[in-house]
Amino acid sequence: MPDKSLDGLILGVDLDGVCADFYGRMREIAAEWFERPLAELTERPSYALAEWGVETPAQYASLHRFAVLQRALFKTCGMVPGARRYLRRLSDEGVRIRIITHRLFIDYSHNETVVQTTTWLDDHGIPYRDLCFMKDKEQVGADIYVDDSPENIRLLRDRGLYTICFANSTNQDLGPPIAGGWEDVYNLVHTRAEALNATPRD
Repeated sequence: MPDKSLDGLILGVDLDGVCADFYGRMREIAAEWFERPLAELTERPSYALAEWGVETPAQYASLHRFAVLQRALFKTCGMVPGARRYLRRLSDEGVRIRIITHRLFIDYSHNETVVQTTTWLDDHGIPYRDLCFMKDKEQVGADIYVDDSPENIRLLRDRGLYTICFANSTNQDLGPPIAGGWEDVYNLVHTRAEALNATPRD
């Protein structure tokens, strides 16, 4: 039986590091870019990727442009285990999946980025009703957010928005609610929905 407390609930879901295995694929591309053996690049980098050899924002921008335009980064990422399964379950239970991603930050690559993104979502069977390319995620309405970026999570929480931290090596210093994987996200969404359902909304 569908959980009626989920009907109409909006779940704002980040892509990179949450649904798409951004760090796994970027690690492969960075090894090629820096001409280093893959084994030398840790599987648990910090957010700025300094451990892989990225020293400045400009250097990251060059790597990112190469990754998107020459290696189809957003089309060739693997899927984070459980993303399809649990997003489908939530969608079937009445949740409106709203993908919110900040991928349009390299000039003159927007068309390629959008095409790669929608292709990846369709190829991996990820259900969604809305697709938002936004840096300021707090401007996109959602009842619950799922993100892995430390900056985004802090900003959303500072705005009083319920945000699940999808745990990885870039956000180990953040507090709960934390999900170690998609089953945890699913359970946290249910728990939050029950709390919202028990509190009258405007």
